[in-house]
Amino acid sequence: MPATYNDLYLDARRALKAAGVEQAQLEARELLCRASGKTREDLLRDLPLYAPDGVTARFQGLMARRMAGEPVAYLIGEWEFYGLTLDVCRDVLIPRPDTETLVERGILFLRDLPEGARVLDLCAGSGCVGLAIADNCPGAHVILAEWSDDALRICRQNILRCALSQQASAAQVDALEPPPRLLRDFDLILCNPPYIPTLEVAHLDPSVRDYEPRLALDGGEDGLKFYRAVAKKWKCALAPGGKLIFEVGYNQAPAVKRILGQNGYQDIRTTMDPGMHWRVVEGSAERRAASELGA
Repeated sequence: MPATYNDLYLDARRALKAAGVEQAQLEARELLCRASGKTREDLLRDLPLYAPDGVTARFQGLMARRMAGEPVAYLIGEWEFYGLTLDVCRDVLIPRPDTETLVERGILFLRDLPEGARVLDLCAGSGCVGLAIADNCPGAHVILAEWSDDALRICRQNILRCALSQQASAAQVDALEPPPRLLRDFDLILCNPPYIPTLEVAHLDPSVRDYEPRLALDGGEDGLKFYRAVAKKWKCALAPGGKLIFEVGYNQAPAVKRILGQNGYQDIRTTMDPGMHWRVVEGSAERRAASELGA
């Protein structure tokens, strides 16, 4: 007997909830929207209707993959972050609420700067951080810097999807190497680098370990490889008084503070995320001395 859209939705919600999925209601809805090609509003309207066999088959296929552990964001091909809907795939990390704290610190800093501030999103992944900055700070010019060809393609797709091509561009950059000459004089560098210690990657939740790109997870032996490289090699890319803001792992803030201090950053501070973890560490480059300004 054919099933209605509501039957499919309720059965999926029960299955996901039984499997321990926290957002079972949201995920069931998003997967059914993907299978049917409907918007959320259309799906709500059509819940009493019978679903065509093709929709039922697609939905069951998506549900089987989800129950096997594949993240819902990859199954539907998009995810929301800081008010933006972004393309995602297995070439980039799924944007997470924890990272909104990094964005918020960047926005607060930029609000005190004149129009035309230059911003670099280093290790950009999907571009979620830089694009959220561009969307909330219309006077800023943002570069999404990413080493992976595949991730860079997603960055460019998201610039177009978010209609931010007047403010944002993408560039292929290796964060572990010194910046190219053209990437200098930034007022703000934001960086959410790979920060999982190599040996811990194998022990991550299977939905992360088996599906998200290892290149975006593995931060070297102690998880601090990128922090050391960026703090040392990219300081020259900051304008005087410019700020470097890192996202860090839940227990890495003290080590990253030391790294910034060892590299001469000033006004070093940390910020908690909503889960009460020290999630962001930031520091400023030296300002020019008065004698230099008058020279």
